[in-house]
Amino acid sequence: MSHDKIDAKFTTVEVNTGVQKRNKRVDTVYISDAIGFDNEEFAEFYQPRDDYEGKHRFDPKADWTEEEERKLVRKIDWKIMLFTCIMFFALQIDRGNINQALADNFLPDLGLNTNDFNYGQTIFLTSFLSAELPSQMISKRLGPDNWIPIQMVSKYNVFNFAWLTGRTTFYVTRSLLGLLEGGFIPDVVLYLSYFYKKNELPIRLSWFWTAYTITNVVSAFIAFGLLRLRGTLGWAGWQWLFALEGGLTFFIGVFSFFYLPPSPTQTASKFRGKDGWFSVREETIMVTRILKDDPSKGDMHNRQALSLSKFWATLKDFDMYPIYYVGLSHLIPNASPSQYLTLTIRAMKFDTYTTTLLTVPASVGLIIWLLTITRISERFNDKTYVNMFNQVWNVIFLTILIFLPDNANVWVRWVVVSLVVAHPQCHAVVVAWTSRNAGSVRTRTVASALYNMTVQVGSILGQNIYREDDKPFYHRGNRILVGIAAFNFFNYILIRTYYIKRNAWKQRRWDTMTPEEQVQYLKTTTDTGNKRLDFRFAY
Repeated sequence: MSHDKIDAKFTTVEVNTGVQKRNKRVDTVYISDAIGFDNEEFAEFYQPRDDYEGKHRFDPKADWTEEEERKLVRKIDWKIMLFTCIMFFALQIDRGNINQALADNFLPDLGLNTNDFNYGQTIFLTSFLSAELPSQMISKRLGPDNWIPIQMVSKYNVFNFAWLTGRTTFYVTRSLLGLLEGGFIPDVVLYLSYFYKKNELPIRLSWFWTAYTITNVVSAFIAFGLLRLRGTLGWAGWQWLFALEGGLTFFIGVFSFFYLPPSPTQTASKFRGKDGWFSVREETIMVTRILKDDPSKGDMHNRQALSLSKFWATLKDFDMYPIYYVGLSHLIPNASPSQYLTLTIRAMKFDTYTTTLLTVPASVGLIIWLLTITRISERFNDKTYVNMFNQVWNVIFLTILIFLPDNANVWVRWVVVSLVVAHPQCHAVVVAWTSRNAGSVRTRTVASALYNMTVQVGSILGQNIYREDDKPFYHRGNRILVGIAAFNFFNYILIRTYYIKRNAWKQRRWDTMTPEEQVQYLKTTTDTGNKRLDFRFAY
């Protein structure tokens, strides 16, 4: 059977077990689990394409224990997930360092003001989002295991923050950094999808963004020491910060060239060992469990570029637009408070070194919420309600900041600002939501980049809400952020309703078919990805 006709193969279908109650929401299951993955009638249908890199390990009749799978997943966590977190830490540490640099008179040293800083961050984010899609296309052709190290090493080659002299060099450097960092996140999400099932990915992505948040904690402690070097060799403290970051990124980037394997069945190398990381049985379990969970992952090999027709089909996928809409606005209420945390604390008359340490509790709180809210989302199989809770949190604490007088106790203000930054962040939930609702490799490849692009557009908007004439405590800016958070709350109601209605429409059409017609549909349909009648959207 042509793989073009079954581009996404089986996605999900709800199976009536006889015990479900009317109107009760149930998890979706794969039709392969319902009829048996080794059913001879469907054996050809389940097979991955011939050039899929793991086909030689795919065995639909393979069986394994839960304990075997748990041990294997833990091994993948140590071998793959941990290192991707380390790479993210190294690549993103400049975001933590630039916030710490603000505490060390970074803006006065370069002759910049608040608006200049906003423009620089806007240039960075614009360059970042401009690189998202091209980076994802290159990654799909070269493989994330090659393209991610190239990004990291290239970043080092232009990382000259230590030599900044003024507004122009600040803008140019921010643009180059944005171009090199853009695409890293969707590249990694695509890479991780090779190793993890759909219900495992959100938790791992929460670890991923925990690594990013840890950069803020680590950079604070590094800054506490390095900023004291101001004057040494004629450098400012912030110059020492950025010089250290460049070296760290370069080292990890070079190491990643040799460390990252292309796929679960391609870990053998001179560096990783001639026998690779996994035994034949482990590779069989990895490949089979991934394809049983999502057979669409066998429809493209890991060095296969997207054609223009498939790229265009993904751009037209209207069912992904609600999630892109989420990306545009859901992080804005926290963008400005996070970027301006050090400036706000300095405005409370704390010195440079105390300021660096006072940013740590907000980052720790964010980590705790990030891990907690992601587990809650998976535990209750929910995406929209947890995001609505996040917006309620924003409204409450931003409103307190609005009405807090300028002469209020500094510790009260610090606690409230820290709670705004340490919000119940759902970014990992939405990224996994994007991947889950994609329904095919080609949609997942493009949709991950498009979602991240909308996030960067939202970050650009958020970066320009706090203005020079509104400092030091940005009451006007906080009123705008409250309005956006309230707007987001109602957006989630609409998005939830949309996906419920779409699922109900598909279910009605599915239910009109006889069992024989359903089987015939699954074997012959030209519907692809999330347009298949047996696919159900997560919400």
